[in-house]
Amino acid sequence: RKGHKLMVQVQSSWFPLVDRNPQQFHNIRQATESDFRKATHRVHFSASQPSHVRVRVLAK
Repeated sequence: RKGHKLMVQVQSSWFPLVDRNPQQFHNIRQATESDFRKATHRVHFSASQPSHVRVRVLAK
């Protein structure tokens, strides 16, 4: 509805609902705790190249 707000989350996995992402090319089934690395996500933007998110609004 008009006036509602959306929240956008940028993440590399959907843990704990799906699975953790080690951020490396390891066999996920054989990965140990030391194989997992911290991920850094960046959203790049500038006046000439702004970032944006497109959202389709579906009819009822």
